[in-house]
Amino acid sequence: MALVIGGEERIAAPVEKVWEALNDPDILKKAIPGCLSLEKKSDTEMAATVVLKIGPIKATFNGEVTLKNLKPPHSYTIQGEGKGGVAGFAKGGADVTLTADGADTTILKYAAKAEVGGKIAQLGSRLIESTSKKLAGQFFSTFGEKVGG
Repeated sequence: MALVIGGEERIAAPVEKVWEALNDPDILKKAIPGCLSLEKKSDTEMAATVVLKIGPIKATFNGEVTLKNLKPPHSYTIQGEGKGGVAGFAKGGADVTLTADGADTTILKYAAKAEVGGKIAQLGSRLIESTSKKLAGQFFSTFGEKVGG
């Protein structure tokens, strides 16, 4: 099952600072809902462990996160894939763009695509889509607070 999510967040920080934060595992770990660990393996690869609850299913996903199409400090693509044992798998990516709005404000826009399989996919598209939108919203608002706070 595939879904598409998009949105935008105004962040009270200059583009360069937001870009640095998007590449900082400590900030990303704090912003990712349910993230237990996020470890930098190289400049473009990270290993993650995330606990997610979707409806009645709670699962721990172990996965890889890769940064691609890097155009500092304006855009990149973040891709990830996680396996959650019997719960199934989730994989997806987001194109993230940063635009300056004056000297001290950045508009972060994202367009994400995700695919889920296994038991999770059987929960139904409405639940998965609403949960995904909620998680994406939580990530970007927490990220905005950490960077612009």
